Parts: sequence; structure tokens; C-alpha cells
Amino acid sequence: MSDIERRKLQHLQIATSARAQGAAGAGWDDVHLVPLAVPELDAGDVDLTTRFLGAELRAPLLITGMTGGHEAARVVNARLGEAAERLGIAVGVGSQRAALADPSLAPTFAAVRERAPSAFVLANLGAAQLVAQGGTPPLDGGAVRAAVDMVGARALAVHLNVLQEMVQTEGDRAAAGILDAIRDVAAASPVPVMAKEVGAGLSREAATALARAGVAALDVGGAGGTSFALVESIRAEEAGDRRGARLGRTFADWGLPTAVSTLECRTAGLPLVATGGVRTGLDAAKALALGADLVGIGQPAASAAMRGLDDLIEELTLFLEELRLALLLCGARSPAALRALPVVLTGPTREWAEQRDLLGDGPS
Repeated sequence: MSDIERRKLQHLQIATSARAQGAAGAGWDDVHLVPLAVPELDAGDVDLTTRFLGAELRAPLLITGMTGGHEAARVVNARLGEAAERLGIAVGVGSQRAALADPSLAPTFAAVRERAPSAFVLANLGAAQLVAQGGTPPLDGGAVRAAVDMVGARALAVHLNVLQEMVQTEGDRAAAGILDAIRDVAAASPVPVMAKEVGAGLSREAATALARAGVAALDVGGAGGTSFALVESIRAEEAGDRRGARLGRTFADWGLPTAVSTLECRTAGLPLVATGGVRTGLDAAKALALGADLVGIGQPAASAAMRGLDDLIEELTLFLEELRLALLLCGARSPAALRALPVVLTGPTREWAEQRDLLGDGPS
């Protein structure tokens, strides 16, 4: 097994375990939907159909990219792809750098498209690999096209993970120039580019800068779910790297909770995905009410996929049933209608929103 394969397997195993879940919440307990006791709707009247980057999805749900680069990941990706195809939702893959370095690993990513011939699939590259890292040159336009072609992608996610790279024992730690590199990729990519954080959240300032750089969508990737600082801390400790273990523990809950980051980013004027600690359809409804167009789930889907396709389909089906019921109980026929209804914020999320002047015409 190569070093890359070993690292990818470790990421999958640790990220889907309880050990990698941050202690801080995503903020959903501070977000309150207003119930409507007389919704005048039947369950069948609720339509979850959503448009995203020109595609129509049967529900506002993205199985966010988490894995690839190992045989176990191929099996998981195949199941995630089949689930996305059956349910009419979007699906991503993990960072494809491994397959660009070792083409024999490409099938572990391509398994998604093989099982999801018509689904909305997102390719995935790391922003850190778009700039030079020591003696390693940045990925070029050919690599971008290869990543897109590898999975037949309809969009490309460029993930922002400065914290993870800084903690990771073998991380790519050069970060200067990333914004210009994203601008170049957005201009040259054959498909729309979505910038996505992976657990530390996007601020309003970052969202504005990324919008100006030409990305087509944002995934807030907020704190409150899987902590990749913690993932790398666990890996570092197992490898005897005291530096990485210490930094990962210190910054395990660093970042903007997903609810806060959604508020921060909704003024950027781009399609918005809320990922990070979304564990139920009710969490998803709250994210949509705050302004998200889609919600992303990673750990719950990957964990279920590791158990089997039937478990994954059941998990996602129940998640969507919870979401549909939340809309019904608020009197919302669609996700767009939910965004127009009142939301009450309390606790730290409200305090943050007030100090950052994020409320405006949004939640009360």
C-alpha cells in the first residue's frame, strides 16, 4: 500500500468515527423555525425540487465529497453514487490529488459516476495544491480538466483547508496566492467552480473575496461536525508527531459554526451550500431557512455507506422525510417558500449576528 493510499484509508476510518467529531455545535440549537399549527398542506404538497448551478435536483441535498484513493473508498464512493442516482440528489468525491499523482487510483473516484450516470457529480481539488509547495509545482489546467473528466463532473469543488494542511504531518503549508489561483481556475475550468471550506467555515469577507474571484457557488463547510484538525491530530499522535497532535487538539473546534457561516455568506449573492454538523432533516430545514440553497452531509452518509447500500438509502430517505415534515410543519410548500418564512435566533448565534450586523431583513 502506498503512502497516499494509507493516508486516504486513515482519513476515511477516522473521519467516520466519533473521535473526529468536534465538541462545539454547529449552531442549530440557536435557530428556531416558527411552527404553523394550521399549515393547510398535505405531505404530498411539499415539493423538495431544487435548482443548483443549472441542474434540477429532486431534493436540496449534497452528499459532500469525503473519500477516494483506496479500495475501501471505491466501495464507499460506488454506494454514494448509487444512492445519489436513486434519490436524485448531488454527490461529490474526496480530493482527487491522489489519482492525479497515481492514475491507478482513478477508479476509486470514478466509481461514483459509474453508479450515478445522470446525477449531479462534483469533482474535488485542494486549493493548497493550486500553488507551489516547496519543490512541487502547482496543479495546472490540464490537471483540472483531468479531475473533471475522471468523474464526469458537472461542477468542481475547490476545497479550502489551510488549518488541516498546517496540522497534517505531511501537509502542504504554503497558503499565499491561493485566491489568485482560484481566480485562474474559475476562469479556465470547463465546469462551474464551487469554493468549499472543510470545517472552519467561511466569513463574509472570505465569501466576498471568493465571489470576486469568479467562483459560481460557495459551500460554507462550517464548524460543528467532523473536525479535520482533529482527524490530523489523531493521525499525528499515532505517528509520533507531537507537533501535529498538539496543534490539532488546540484547534479542534476552530472556526465559524455552520449556522453562523451561513448567515455570513448569504449576502455574497451566490448559490450557497450549508455543510458541517447537519445531522437531521430538521437541521437541514434550519439551514435552508437561513439562506442556504442546498445542505451537505458527509459523515452520516459515509458512515452509513460503510455499513452497506441499504443502510445508506435508509439514512438518506429518513433524512429527506424529516426535511419534508419540517417544511410541512412550517406551512412551506418548497425550500424557497421556507426561506421566506420567519426564523428566530437565540444564544451565541444571535449575539454573533448582531455584532457582525448580519441580521438585516433576515431572521428576527
